[in-house]
Amino acid sequence: MQSLLLTVTLLVLVAVLQAQDDLPFLSEEKKLSGVWFVKAIVNERNLTELGRPLVLFPYTLSCLEQGTLEVKTTVMYEGQCIKTIMHMQRTEKPGQYSSFSGYKFFYIYELPVKDHYIIYIETLLHEKKFLSGHLIGKCPKENMEALEEFKKFTQHKGLLQENIIVPQQRGGSERTPDPNSNNIQPNDGNTFGHERWPGGVWPVQLVAIKGIL
Repeated sequence: MQSLLLTVTLLVLVAVLQAQDDLPFLSEEKKLSGVWFVKAIVNERNLTELGRPLVLFPYTLSCLEQGTLEVKTTVMYEGQCIKTIMHMQRTEKPGQYSSFSGYKFFYIYELPVKDHYIIYIETLLHEKKFLSGHLIGKCPKENMEALEEFKKFTQHKGLLQENIIVPQQRGGSERTPDPNSNNIQPNDGNTFGHERWPGGVWPVQLVAIKGIL
């Protein structure tokens, strides 16, 4: 009897985990056009140990053509605001986009919560794979339902929920530049501003190489 109960419990657990991975991929790229706020971030390391807040600017996403997404944002790096552009190219694998010469892969999932998506990121750096995830939304205001969905997704991907950070939002004032403004520094996937760095990273993870993300 105990063996049967254990088997049923395991089957239910497997079904729950599979359901958590059943989030649909992005159905229409044009849905991403506009300004987006990073509502939460999860990483393989605990960023709260840094003892400093994570400050992020909104992204402006555009669908340049079928299969190509453009991301504009501003990044805080060593006390300076640096504007950048990144292009993501859809691959043959369902839901997958590639950037930085194949060093970074993005998977964009739709959430049942309106105007919210999860961007799951695989970064290849120094022959190692680093995993992270971003919860993005149209409004900077916290949405607990979307955050709960993000926590479930995080757990299923093997990332620790205690590593989830809700960043401080910046943008839209004179002291915090608008990512849509002029003088944006193009990013070819190997350079950022005037500094060269290996492989390229997703904009808010630039400082990973410096040991921050």
